[in-house]
Amino acid sequence: MEWLNTNIAYWHWMIFGLCLALAEVMLVSFVALWFGISAIIVGLLLLIYPFSFTVQLTIWIVLSIFIVFAWFKWVSPHLKNKTFSGMSRESMIGQIGTVIEYNSLHEGRGTLRFPAPILGNDEWQFICTDIVGIGDRVIVREFSGNTLIVSAK
Repeated sequence: MEWLNTNIAYWHWMIFGLCLALAEVMLVSFVALWFGISAIIVGLLLLIYPFSFTVQLTIWIVLSIFIVFAWFKWVSPHLKNKTFSGMSRESMIGQIGTVIEYNSLHEGRGTLRFPAPILGNDEWQFICTDIVGIGDRVIVREFSGNTLIVSAK
């Protein structure tokens, strides 16, 4: 223990912290970064005031636990993806389009056009169990992959 008290310098903690932060690139847990930041903080504190190795280790452990807890408790929940990328179904259901192509021989498949582009496209493939013709209006009921399931309006 005496050897650790005399031979561990501030820059050891700094290098250890940088190694942990760089290790985060290889890991997917997003935890090693916080241990690395804690080690860098211990190195900076050691640069200001010399501590025994036991105190250094205790500070590092307490800081690591606090920073990881703080990250997952207070910071991470506010960074969740709040885009509408998962809302495509809700934006399509109930839309009304006009049949521009219909093939009754292939399970009622065809193409419809919306008055304005929806999700970046104004023409979509559809499947319809009702009898429809070109020019008829249909309403979107569901998805089947990239194909819309529609019914006659």
